[in-house]
Amino acid sequence: MRRTIGATAPVGELPDDATAPAPVSAGPPRALRTEFDFELPRGYVDARGVVHRSGTMRLATARDELVPLRDDRVRENPAYLSVVLISRVLTRLGTLDEIHPGIVEDLFASDLAFLQDFYRRINAEGHTRAAVTCPSCQEGFVVDLAGGRLGES
Repeated sequence: MRRTIGATAPVGELPDDATAPAPVSAGPPRALRTEFDFELPRGYVDARGVVHRSGTMRLATARDELVPLRDDRVRENPAYLSVVLISRVLTRLGTLDEIHPGIVEDLFASDLAFLQDFYRRINAEGHTRAAVTCPSCQEGFVVDLAGGRLGES
């Protein structure tokens, strides 16, 4: 037997004459996207002279952001943090078997800047789009950094 005081029901229960609200359907659940493909502006040139431009970056975990803080190279030079962090979240770069801080160190500065911005976009903003302005006509538009080369669809 359920006891009620006045017209209220115990916490978490409905009065006897009430009907439960129908569950709200938000449609099928969307899968969380955790990896994002990219194309480097210039590309990493390995020891054999092979250029690696396409790659994949995964979403960062809390561990990815904390572990580099214990790295002696980062303690000596805080700017090295991005090198270690980027090397942890790159899952593929061309045909390379392993991606480590030494690989990221040897990237062209424009490619490192691209990856830093890409990291920020997918981890902080949740997308890979960027607003740009055409230098010729000054028209603004949006590009997807994870898409193909500029001008390709």
